[in-house]
Amino acid sequence: MKIYGVVGWKNTGKTSLIERLLGEITNRGYRVSTVKHAHHSFDVDQEGKDSFRHRKAGATEVLLASRCRFALMHEFRNEDEPKLETLLSLLSPVDLVLVEGYKGDSHFKIEAHRAQTDHPLIAREDPLIRAIASDQDLVLDRPVFDLNDTVAITDFILTDLDL
Repeated sequence: MKIYGVVGWKNTGKTSLIERLLGEITNRGYRVSTVKHAHHSFDVDQEGKDSFRHRKAGATEVLLASRCRFALMHEFRNEDEPKLETLLSLLSPVDLVLVEGYKGDSHFKIEAHRAQTDHPLIAREDPLIRAIASDQDLVLDRPVFDLNDTVAITDFILTDLDL
């Protein structure tokens, strides 16, 4: 399983870029999964639902299943946040896993960048960022793509991973 990250500061278009990449890459016949890092507490469950009640009552894991999908929720009760490597081991095999966030991990990445956010480029400090997708022209020591040029970014990622 190959992995490729999309990193960047808040409001730079990471999620939108991943969404477009997913469409382009799956249309080319590849199977793709995603991992998204959240910096805060989040809840995918709804208060009042049975699975929510199970989890709130103390279950470490709740698996919710139907004929269309399943969701496994694992509650970290006094446990450290798992490493990306651990989370990847939970996924079914696919051709590619796109990872949003986890900018400190050691996989190839592309940085989403928007001029209006006025944040410095992460790529200047991270040699694993192989390219930048930006809404402005930048002169750097690695490729810079138009943030909205999904085809070119997809071509670059798939070539970089020998897919």
